[in-house]
Amino acid sequence: MLLKGNLLSLASPSRGRFRSLLRSSLGHFLTDQQKLAGRQKRGGRIEFVPWDDWIAEAPSQLLIYGKELRQCPPERVFDVRWAATIVEQALRRLAEECENRGRLRMFTALSKYLSVERVEISYSNLAAFLGVPESIIKRVLHQLRVRYQTILREEVARTVDDPAEIDDEIRYLCSALASAQ
Repeated sequence: MLLKGNLLSLASPSRGRFRSLLRSSLGHFLTDQQKLAGRQKRGGRIEFVPWDDWIAEAPSQLLIYGKELRQCPPERVFDVRWAATIVEQALRRLAEECENRGRLRMFTALSKYLSVERVEISYSNLAAFLGVPESIIKRVLHQLRVRYQTILREEVARTVDDPAEIDDEIRYLCSALASAQ
């Protein structure tokens, strides 16, 4: 429906972010669907998919669960899912790059430390687990972080029109993810 309709022709940087357009459109779509469902006779052609089941099958690993999910406004859930999708795409690209260079095992062991503080990392445990010196763990983790940040910026750049908006968008996505914790 999105591609067949005229929504994309309405997109304009002067009217706001594309994400906001999508979020508003989704809200209007859901409202319309709810009204349509109310008009259907009992047992109509509608097949309901429970929200919790849909979320369980969703691709994102960064989710809001259970009771918190039911208490969140749809806009917040949308923003968290948007941010999670961008972050996961960047991680997927970094994993592919590491796999192509024969470093998937290193990436798998270090990927969860890409965004944590250095004081939370036990370099000695990682070195023992991977069988390499601590200095290599520190160097590779630094290189992964730098590359991850670059890829994340590239992914965000694909969602904004003006490169000057990238930093603001990254801050917004980080705040959305932080609110989900």
